[in-house]
Amino acid sequence: MAHVTIIGAGPAGLFAAEHLGGLGHQVTIFDQMASPGRKFLLAGRGGLNLTHAEPLPSFLTRYREADVWLTPAITAFPPDALRAWCEGLGQPTFTGSSGRVFPQTFKAAPLLRAWLRRLDALGVRFAPRHRWLGWAEEGALRFATPAGEHIETPAATLLALGGASWPRMGSDGFWVPILRAKGVTIAELRAANTGIRIDWSPVLRDRFEGAPLKRIALSAGGTTQRGEAVITRAGLEGGAVYALSAPLRAELDANGQANLSLDLRPDIDAATLASRVDGARQGRSLSNFLREQAGLAPAAIGLVHEALHGGHATTPLSQLIKSMQLKVTALQPIDRAISSAGGIAQAALNEDFMLTALPGVFAAGEMLNWEAPTGGYLLQACLSTAKRAAKGIERFLT
Repeated sequence: MAHVTIIGAGPAGLFAAEHLGGLGHQVTIFDQMASPGRKFLLAGRGGLNLTHAEPLPSFLTRYREADVWLTPAITAFPPDALRAWCEGLGQPTFTGSSGRVFPQTFKAAPLLRAWLRRLDALGVRFAPRHRWLGWAEEGALRFATPAGEHIETPAATLLALGGASWPRMGSDGFWVPILRAKGVTIAELRAANTGIRIDWSPVLRDRFEGAPLKRIALSAGGTTQRGEAVITRAGLEGGAVYALSAPLRAELDANGQANLSLDLRPDIDAATLASRVDGARQGRSLSNFLREQAGLAPAAIGLVHEALHGGHATTPLSQLIKSMQLKVTALQPIDRAISSAGGIAQAALNEDFMLTALPGVFAAGEMLNWEAPTGGYLLQACLSTAKRAAKGIERFLT
């Protein structure tokens, strides 16, 4: 059996190690952090979202332009297989009301502990505090360690180093110049699933910072997303915002700013709402009127006031409520994002995710040039591409 090196102890690296260790290969996982799965644990603090239960054809569209590229990997290891794998580790799953799939414990730590026990039983070794430096002239892998430089010469290598959205957890994109120097085409790493910046007035910012906006709909670039958001001092955060990162980023790139349409009451049609709020207020204050007639919460009422004082004094109230136009000045920076877009281009890899410029070197997970919204799609693609790359390594070795 062969010696395989995996660089990166996140979900993709661990999953590939499990497959290859199960075949009897000697697998060592190198990582610059002190322990494995650091980002995995942090991401699961609020509830570990494993995958999503929607039908596979709809599921695949969540990967936007990369869906054709990722379809073979995800089809070969789909959401049902991920759930079965999780349950095989003694962690039953359930589907939430939104279709998101979680372990019954709702936490990442029990799953990671069971996973590491399985890897230990398969003989997988870990080498923490090893930061990859690239290759020596003869092709060996170089690592910086507290004890000095370490050299490794495996039969095959898998890179599973993540993107650049969690630098404190080791995902800092340091690998980009290393691979570019070897002729690997890499799309710029950009923020995905991140908050947006809006220039609120001091009044709204000070009064409503941290206030939730529930049961809203946001639209950008022809895409509409229902969900929730939170007003921040800088703009907006939340799942409904994150899902629009890609179209907002594209518009920002093209125009320097982007337009976001906010529907504060998507469950009421425009005509019905107009009949309720576009008439006389009969002496009531605007805040009381909007609360009684439109059912708006204080934060939503604050946004209507913001729009009225920001140049829309003559716009009908129903129009402001149903299609308030917000000017997005920027996305939050990549080190504050949940995930990153960009990475190793499809053209730089073969169908097994091996780098064509570096035979015997494979890549998987968030290093690849794809993006997806939160909701289980990120972890699913990381594990599916890791499985495909591990099978590719198996073919390469035999």
